Amino acid sequence: MPKYPECWDSCGNCRTGEVFVQSVLVCAGETVKFDDTLIVLETGKVALDIPCPHSGTVVEMKVDEGEPIDQGELIALVEVD
Repeated sequence: MPKYPECWDSCGNCRTGEVFVQSVLVCAGETVKFDDTLIVLETGKVALDIPCPHSGTVVEMKVDEGEPIDQGELIALVEVD
């Protein structure tokens, strides 16, 4: 999980309450490209697409829809091409 934007701590307008996984868009066995969206987060006020940092094959998703998530958490295992 990437680092949250700095403004979340300073003003907090985008983030109210827990951040949780709204949608999981890929599953194990799927091929993904760099920058494909893996999951969508819900912050209370905005939805954020979280992209894949590499191209490859998804080995395992480590999050489920509805789960809370924090920066630094593992989202998926991807076997890089």
